[in-house]
Amino acid sequence: MIEIQVEGLVKSFDLEKKILDGLTFQIDEGERVGLLGPNGAGKTTLFRILTGELDYDEGSVSLAKGHRMGLISQIPVYPEGYTVEDVLRTAFARLSALAGEMEDIARRMAAGESDPALLRRYGVLTEKFETFGGYDTEVAVNKVANGLSIPSSMRKEPFDRLSGGEKTRVNLGRLILEDTDILLLDEPTNHLDLHATEWLEDYISHFKGTVVAISHDRYFLDRAVNRIVEINGGKAEFYSGNYSFYAVEKEKRYQEKLKQYQKEQAKIAQLTEAADRLRLWAFMGNDAMYKRAFSMEKRIERMRTTDRPTKRRKMDARFSSVEFRGDEVLTLRNVAKSFGNKHLFEGISLKVEGGERIALIGDNGTGKSTLIKMIMDEEYPDDGRIKLGPAIKPAYLPQIIHFNHPNWNLVENLQAVKKGMTETSARNRLASYDFRGEDVFKSVSVLSGGEQSRLRLCMLMDEEINFLILDEPTNHLDIDSREWIEDAVESFDGTLLFVSHDRYFINRFATRIWEIADGTITDWPMSFTQFRAEKAREVQQKHENAKPVNQKSITDRPPRTGREQTAARKQLVICEHHISETEALLQKLDQDMIDAACDYEKLNGLMAEKDAVQTELDELYEKWEQLSEAVE
Repeated sequence: MIEIQVEGLVKSFDLEKKILDGLTFQIDEGERVGLLGPNGAGKTTLFRILTGELDYDEGSVSLAKGHRMGLISQIPVYPEGYTVEDVLRTAFARLSALAGEMEDIARRMAAGESDPALLRRYGVLTEKFETFGGYDTEVAVNKVANGLSIPSSMRKEPFDRLSGGEKTRVNLGRLILEDTDILLLDEPTNHLDLHATEWLEDYISHFKGTVVAISHDRYFLDRAVNRIVEINGGKAEFYSGNYSFYAVEKEKRYQEKLKQYQKEQAKIAQLTEAADRLRLWAFMGNDAMYKRAFSMEKRIERMRTTDRPTKRRKMDARFSSVEFRGDEVLTLRNVAKSFGNKHLFEGISLKVEGGERIALIGDNGTGKSTLIKMIMDEEYPDDGRIKLGPAIKPAYLPQIIHFNHPNWNLVENLQAVKKGMTETSARNRLASYDFRGEDVFKSVSVLSGGEQSRLRLCMLMDEEINFLILDEPTNHLDIDSREWIEDAVESFDGTLLFVSHDRYFINRFATRIWEIADGTITDWPMSFTQFRAEKAREVQQKHENAKPVNQKSITDRPPRTGREQTAARKQLVICEHHISETEALLQKLDQDMIDAACDYEKLNGLMAEKDAVQTELDELYEKWEQLSEAVE
């Protein structure tokens, strides 16, 4: 069943440029679709059109009848005094109406009315109320609130006093509780911590409806979607897989188109040379050659069917750095910090040495940005001491960016930081950060969040530094810009300390993890992958310790006989053989999926087959563990 159908959609905000230019695609029921494209490509505009908030110039948009759509993008305005709990419970408007009618009928029956129709109506309402989960609303609210890190204390607070990130989380919870048929998610992970992001991914994997997500979070796209629609130049291109599949397939298509273009240009050059010779001969008196030359030129024009494929130009700027002498970069001794009754941490003692790359992670509100601000002397600790090494020259990219002269243009702001820089030099430097043409004369105040981050980096990278501190550096950046800053950080040879919820960024750079939780920082001297494995083992151990003791535990089992062990050993060999065969089948299916990239129906069938094979493999692994235990 087609859930969303878009045909020839055109939308422009001025006469010169069409942001959507003949956009056509369809989304079937139950699909998980990632909507990609550079910032400004029209992704959010498309969402606003789908919800009816924005009109369009040409084309058509149709949605499946009777299906409800929910969008997380703009924050709705709620009545004054609404608490977070009130906002979450607006999701149950239907159930509240049913409950109100049920209470009214109950009062009438209690007063002596005995009309059979009234009793039947009460039975119908009760059935609906139960079907829609009316008796489980409290459980549902608690489950969603816990998953999105909305503590009970926050649920009592007025909604309008929350930060933008907190409002986004609460609104996402409300949307999930509404149990809509179509979820439209506009950058849902931007304000979520790691715990909440992983919870959302798990929720989407079990969601029965359709999901369309705008996101630049590559891990999220790999885990939450199975199809990519990329908007570029106002039109759509389709990729039948997750982000990793899209990245490989996009490069493959580019190379194929480039080869086709080069082959076509070589043929055109050959025919053009022949046509020039024919015209020369015709000029020398052979009039019959004019007609042949004219015919050949017509053929050349018909051959010009392939435009030269282009890639978005990569920014090529890099951080400057100065040589670091000595071992001590940063020292924290017994640091404590509170805000009123809110206790963040105490007794923090840590040391950073030259060349380390440290990721500071933790749930929202645990004090990550506060610690960074204390290191940069923007906040002061209540107790303890923070000391930078004598040769340290830090640079800081904050999460919320402010400029000293927001009404000045980009050139003026850059010249204010770099004294003596000419306008030409400033424009050249800005061009290397993808600010070109008239864009450099825009007021800084009108730049998007991603553009402001890029401009601030442009200013930072012009300084000679050896300690780089980043607070959510990839927020609001599209994937191309994220890859650029990753390349820039990769080339930086100084010390790095960063706060991020971008798992791709953390995994690429962190050689040490600082986990902030429960008023302290745990130091994990390892990569992010190793850290995740250790945390998974901790959870598994807690789970095992929490299990009730059976009447007959493993240690109470009688020892197995030799015959039983021999039988188990034979079964183990057979199981290992089946595992090898199943793993080989999975590899073959992966290759078949790559070969069938352009055949949507075939790819869907292969993906379903792969899921079934993966389930079988998981069962074999579990069986292997049981048999190994029996043999031992």
